[in-house]
Amino acid sequence: MKLLLTIEKDKGKLWGRVTHKSNLITDCASSISALEKKMAKLLKDFHGVSNPLFSHSYDLTVFFEEYDFLKQSKIAELAGINPGLLRQYASGVKYPSAEQVLKIEKAVHDLARELQLVSLAVAS
Repeated sequence: MKLLLTIEKDKGKLWGRVTHKSNLITDCASSISALEKKMAKLLKDFHGVSNPLFSHSYDLTVFFEEYDFLKQSKIAELAGINPGLLRQYASGVKYPSAEQVLKIEKAVHDLARELQLVSLAVAS
């Protein structure tokens, strides 16, 4: 069973939430793997779900921490957003609208598609 685990950061902790059978299950942890373990235990204890698989939905703070190798300024450029504003979203100083989140998500997905087409050559 694959469930959507939404991950947010607040006051230094990662908070996760999963909805299963109309029940909202939440918990916090210090890492994504620890959060997954806690959520799996709650799902087993309350719903008898064994070995759930999670897909992740990140808030921007967690996303840019998890994928810290991405250049925020480049993502901002691809999304058509001011780089300073994106850095504020990533640091949690400001919160983006749903429209801004969709622009950023599209830019990340477009970049991923472009990278899939890359071919690297061995130097001779």
